Amino acid sequence: MSTPDRANVRRWALYDFGSSAFNTLVVTFIYSRFFADVIVTSGEAALTVCTTGDTVGAILWTRAINVSALIVAVLMPVLGAVADYSGRKKLFLVGFALQAIVFTCLLFFVGPGQATAAILLFVIANVGFEAANVFYNAFLPEIATKETMGRVSGYGFFLGYIGGMICLVFALGMVTEYLPGGPWLPGGEAAGYLNVRATLLLVAVWFTVFSLPLFLGLEERAERRSAGVTDYARIGFGRLANTLHHLRDLREAAKLLLARMIYNDGLVTVISLAAIYAGAVLGIGNEFILIAIALNVAAGLGAWAFGFVDDRIGGKKTLIITLVGLTLAGIVGVTWTSIAGFWVAATVIGIMMGPNQSASRSLFAKLVPEHKHGEMFGLFAFSGKMSSLLGPLAYGTVLSATCDHRLAMGTIVLFFVVGLGILGFVREEEGIRLAQSLHEEYTATNARA
Repeated sequence: MSTPDRANVRRWALYDFGSSAFNTLVVTFIYSRFFADVIVTSGEAALTVCTTGDTVGAILWTRAINVSALIVAVLMPVLGAVADYSGRKKLFLVGFALQAIVFTCLLFFVGPGQATAAILLFVIANVGFEAANVFYNAFLPEIATKETMGRVSGYGFFLGYIGGMICLVFALGMVTEYLPGGPWLPGGEAAGYLNVRATLLLVAVWFTVFSLPLFLGLEERAERRSAGVTDYARIGFGRLANTLHHLRDLREAAKLLLARMIYNDGLVTVISLAAIYAGAVLGIGNEFILIAIALNVAAGLGAWAFGFVDDRIGGKKTLIITLVGLTLAGIVGVTWTSIAGFWVAATVIGIMMGPNQSASRSLFAKLVPEHKHGEMFGLFAFSGKMSSLLGPLAYGTVLSATCDHRLAMGTIVLFFVVGLGILGFVREEEGIRLAQSLHEEYTATNARA
């Protein structure tokens, strides 16, 4: 059995270690709550039938997630095809990562009552983060073998969650009293909420530092090809059309894309609205960061441990285990009214969240031909971003109509159940054989040419 290049695996995984700070602190645990509680003021209440600040903020946050998801969904399949043709996945990755970093810094200057500016800057930053992940994911087949793809994918997610957790600990000291001498920076309205806004600069620095090994050291194997802007557009759309045409031949990959689009609805919504939900329903304040740290540890350990399970029993069975766990945890989180119940739900979701994302990525990589990984991971991102569109949209719609966070979150459990049902139709071994056959045919045709 061949082995992956360990140096490249470390460079690749360290990017996840750094970039996850954005998802952890900005999207999920700190800035989302700050946006709902402080940035959004009574002036925005007229946009919904609800009038409480946290509810209006939650609705606007879901709309910001929706917009960024739609932009990524539209752009990425074509840009993925262009990256495959040109051999410049890394260039796209670095460019979009820098976009996320720069606009995260700009969010530091947004204060209370500036919800429109906050949404605009967040959308641009989130598009950069999510788009960079498309090209980051597309490197997985280049740095791992088919036999080790599950554990390498799990290792990346493990370091990502650990990186997010460590960065969150620093943020804990900045904004709360839970660490010695904390909060380390002045906060509150009189100080312009400096301690919370400074976490955005922490994210930008963390993201940059731990991305440098990949930026400077990781080489891609694909041959470089150049073309004009018009030609790139034609090639990108042409390759995408060809991929969509042949997607019917990649039946198992298509089924996985559909299943993931559904079950990822639930996961994205839980991740992006967890802090807002905890505050609105259970009145959990700064102590939520402690829950967040525990959740990240659980997610990291789950991703690492299940990476070996994935290689042993296959991606499909691993996904089934995680979806059952996520469904049960979702039911507990919605129906139990105690903080203890929320702890139980958050821990189980954490354990299952990492391996669900990791197994989805590694299984999809096995189900598509190697020469189409860039554009197919563009479609992978498209399915993920459509779920980022539909899940928060469902939550926001129910919340707008009922002003009830529990009912809104309860609808999300259905996405896990439906996604699990569709996943049952995926034939993993047949899909892997088909992808290998198509790649061998492509290689032989190029060799003759």
